[in-house]
Amino acid sequence: MQPARSCLAIVLAAGEGTRMKSRRPKVLHPVAGRSLLGHALSSVVQAGADSVAVVISSERPEVGEEALKLMPGVRIATQHERRGTAHAVLAAKEALKAGHDHVLVAFADTPLVRPETFAALRDALAGGAAVAVLGFEARDPNGYGRLVESDRGLEAIVEHKDATAEQRAITLCNAGLMALSGEHALAILEAIGDDNAQREFYLTDAVAIARARGLGAVVFRAPESEVQGVNDRAQLAAAEAEFQRRKRHAVMLGGATLIAPETVFFSFDTEIGQDVVIEPNVVFGPGVSVADGAVIHAFSHLEGAVVGAQASVGPYGRLRPGTRLAEKAKVGNFVEVKAAEIGPGAKVNHLTYIGDASIGAAANIGAGTITCNYDGFIKSRTTIGANAFVGSNSALVAPVTIGEGAIIGSGSVITRDVAPDALALGRGQQVEKAGWAKTFRTVAAARKAAKKAAE
Repeated sequence: MQPARSCLAIVLAAGEGTRMKSRRPKVLHPVAGRSLLGHALSSVVQAGADSVAVVISSERPEVGEEALKLMPGVRIATQHERRGTAHAVLAAKEALKAGHDHVLVAFADTPLVRPETFAALRDALAGGAAVAVLGFEARDPNGYGRLVESDRGLEAIVEHKDATAEQRAITLCNAGLMALSGEHALAILEAIGDDNAQREFYLTDAVAIARARGLGAVVFRAPESEVQGVNDRAQLAAAEAEFQRRKRHAVMLGGATLIAPETVFFSFDTEIGQDVVIEPNVVFGPGVSVADGAVIHAFSHLEGAVVGAQASVGPYGRLRPGTRLAEKAKVGNFVEVKAAEIGPGAKVNHLTYIGDASIGAAANIGAGTITCNYDGFIKSRTTIGANAFVGSNSALVAPVTIGEGAIIGSGSVITRDVAPDALALGRGQQVEKAGWAKTFRTVAAARKAAKKAAE
């Protein structure tokens, strides 16, 4: 068994991103509920990077703040002027000096590269290459750097503007991402010059330098959809679409049924069990897990929620952060739940708000019930015991406890605790005045006729 090889990942996140036309840095825009930067960081770590450096612009400190929030141990390196990709990588020179077996160079605006792809680049280094470049077969190679191969491997990366007619016929293009042997990385990077029209230091020159030194360079091919970058809002939407395509496919292969897959949207961390049924037009925000056999009905929105086995949500259900549905619990149409536990077999069927509450097993919450959890200053909790029955259109003013087996009469406003198995009524007494309605209509009609005659 070979010893584990150490790996430094350098994530380039200093791009200006002007085409996004946004006050927010480009790499902080989200795909599937996670920033572009977050996707890149997660991928390199899953590929085995034990040290990560993020290169940011001096003008965008918030990018470094986000990186530290996502990964507290990350190193932050600052590129004070933009002079090319190799210049950006060398902004992390102190991290490079620490010495690692492998160096991965990733781009924060290329969020869909799989951990397996980064791992394949590392495998190429383990096989003896000094440089491993990520390439793809382009549908339209115009504008991309071409990867020129021979029987020795990768010979050079030639930019489109510098390519000959023969080289422009090549469809194998440079995705930009690269892995370098830690033994040679710093020497290769420092040998890259700026002898070009833009006076910039290009990472692509690493291949020619490695070859000139008798070192090996190879290409690993990935699908074009995997290496797509994000430079504007249209490309952001394209990256979102590709993520969702992948996730839907994975969820269905995992044993869930999506009635209309193209209408269901997942977050990066959504967990779906087997035999789950998801109807059309469902949105999963971050932090959702759905256990085996549950049903998510159409037009529901879930975020920060745990749905138990064989539970049911919707249609038009909304689960907000902190919601936990136990086995066979039911949250029906036009019900909103926030920071609440719904016990096994409990039912909250329709037109109801349950916030900051605990509902016991097999309890039934009638239509139009609300937990009044906020007084303008603090949020208080409502506790409803097992097998309790809350009649329709009731308001439960927290903090309040409804005992096990208790019954709340419809239309009640409950402000005090209710004992187990008790009946509680909190509404005005009904008063009936015989004949009042008939008299009212007669008088109203006379007034209307008089007004019309006066006109």
